[in-house]
Order: sequence, then structure tokens, then C-alpha cells
Amino acid sequence: MSKRWWAWIGAGIAVLAVAGCGQSAPLPPAPTDDALSDRQAQAFVDALKPRRAGKPVVAILALNDRTETTDFLLPHAVLQRAGVAEVQAVAPRRGTVTLYPAFQVEVTQDLAGFDAAHPGGADYVVVPAMEPDNDAAVTGWLRRQAEKGAVVVSVCRGARVVGQAGLLDGRHYTGHWSDRSLLAERHPGAIHVPHRRYLFDRGVASATGISASVPTALALVQAIGGREKAQALAAEIGVADWGPKHDSTGFQLDARRRFDYLLNKATALGRHERRRLAVRDGSDDIALALVADAWSRSGRVEVDAALPTGDRVTLRSGLVLRATPPAANVAPLPLDASLKPMQQLDRTLCEIRDRFGASRHEWVLLEMEYAGTAAACGQV
Repeated sequence: MSKRWWAWIGAGIAVLAVAGCGQSAPLPPAPTDDALSDRQAQAFVDALKPRRAGKPVVAILALNDRTETTDFLLPHAVLQRAGVAEVQAVAPRRGTVTLYPAFQVEVTQDLAGFDAAHPGGADYVVVPAMEPDNDAAVTGWLRRQAEKGAVVVSVCRGARVVGQAGLLDGRHYTGHWSDRSLLAERHPGAIHVPHRRYLFDRGVASATGISASVPTALALVQAIGGREKAQALAAEIGVADWGPKHDSTGFQLDARRRFDYLLNKATALGRHERRRLAVRDGSDDIALALVADAWSRSGRVEVDAALPTGDRVTLRSGLVLRATPPAANVAPLPLDASLKPMQQLDRTLCEIRDRFGASRHEWVLLEMEYAGTAAACGQV
């Protein structure tokens, strides 16, 4: 079993340990007022509108050692595709960024180089989940960007990184459901807000779990380029609604889910599969990330990017993805180019349910903080 797999299991057990504490207090009921949600959506967009003249600069931050796949790839791809900003992936060092649970990409801009090119700082910095969440180079740079006026946007467990930079204290925030108790302990003066997919408070925006990366990025596109631009891009991706409405009630652990999780981990030991996703120049970052993330979080599959020749491919966003030759004994994962990325995710979740059962399907939904599409398995 690979080191990456053991790290994934250890992280999952840590989720249980952290989320198991502090989940006893029930959440308030989710609001049902659509007008309120519409006002919150507009307030978020208004707060994120550019404050400086010219094309905004968006830095998508990464840690070279371990950065979450979907948190990083999706905002980068959505914003690049929109064409409304100068989008740059940045990391402490130029070169390889290892993503988890799958893939490696090449980043050509380091933090020092970004500072030299943009002495006034970024307009926006998107912060995905990283491990560890307290890298001094990352948190120090992030704090300095905020001081220069950048809007900081955390996705999922990127809230941990933003908190380590001292930017959650005294603010309202959201994040991945499993971090509620941890962040409350680390930042007692901050206020967690349930039932909001994303929110903004004094220069810091935050979003819930992995699946919130697309709607949050679309809201940023709307803030910069207008609703029509965001609407066209949402239709291309397969997103019907990118508003902040989100029912957090279903995203917490109970006794049955803890038991199912531990049972799944025990039965998965030594029985995981290695599968490949065929990639080529121009492959859709969004679909690749969603499919790889979902299969990996089943606890039974490791996903690699496979390329018939060479070891690198340029994705649609311009990012360079490292790939390996397809091994004869490694089966491909289904990827239907005729489906929009979110349809592909729904199809993948149905395939996970069919192959590994309802409890693993439910766990993937929980990990990705994704409600799913009720009738997806009969429609895609």
C-alpha cells in the first residue's frame, strides 16, 4: 500500500477524531427564505467587485507538498475560462505541486516572483486546502497580501490556512463541515455560519466543502465580469444555481456514519484498485478533478493520469499536468466527453454507488459536501 494511501487513511481517521467532537450540538434549521438567499448572493457579489482599475489579478495559492485537487484545479480552471482576470497559480517554489487525493501539476510562479511582478499585491487570493495548514511561507505571504488589500477566498479546508494566517479571528466564516469544532477551538472569537455555501466578512470570503469551489468561483466571475458572463460559464459547466443557499444539516457525523466509515476502511485495507484517467492536451481540468476526487474518496481507488506518449500534458486552463504511460493492467475510469463536468460528477457518483454500495456513495457525498442530484442515476 502506497504512502499516499496511508496518508489518506490517516487523514480520514483524523476527520473522525476531529468531527466526532463538537458535532453533538444540533445545527439550527436551514432557512427556507429564497428572497433572503438572493439578497445574500447579491451582497457577496457586491463585496467582491474589483476595487482597482484594470484587469484584476487572481492568485490561486498552492503548497508544493500537498494541496487538495479540486479546491485548486476548479477555481483556477473556472476563472481562466471566464477570461475576466489575470489568473496565476503560485506556490512557495516553482515546479511540481503534488495534489491530493490525485495528480501532480507544474507551477511556474513562486511567491517571490509573484511579489516582484505585482508589488501592489493581488486583487484576490484563492486558498485551497493544504497539508500542513501552517506552512510559514504560505501563511506569511497570505497575511502580507491581505495587508496590501487582496480579498482572500478560502475554499473548503483552506479556512484552516486562512485561520493560521490570523485572518479568521473576529470574522464570520464557513468551511468544510468536519472543521467546525477545530476552527471553533482555534479561533474562539470567530463566528461559524451554517447553511451558507459561501460568505464574506471584511476582506475574507470563505466557502464550504469541496463541491463549493465551482459556485464560489462563479460568484467571483459574476463580481468581476457580470452575471451574463457567469451564467454562460455555469451553463457550460452544468451548474444551474451558484447561489449561497446550502443546507448544512446533512453534513455531520452520527453513530451510523462513524460505524460505516470505520467498517469501510477496515474492509478496504489491501483491496484498493489503481485506475487511470486518459488525458490529452486540452483535457477539461474541471471534469478530471471532479472524477478523480470522487473515485479517490471512495476509499477503494487510486487515480493516475495516463498519457500514451510523454509525461506531461497541457490542460484546457493552461496548467501542465504530469502523467504516466498507461499500464496494461490498470483499467481506465469512465469519462464521457459528451457530459458537462457536473453531469460527469453525478454519473461518477452513481458508478461509485453501483460498484461499492450505498454507504460508500454516501461517504463520498459527505466528504465532498455535495448534496447530489436526486434523479441523477436515472438521467445521466
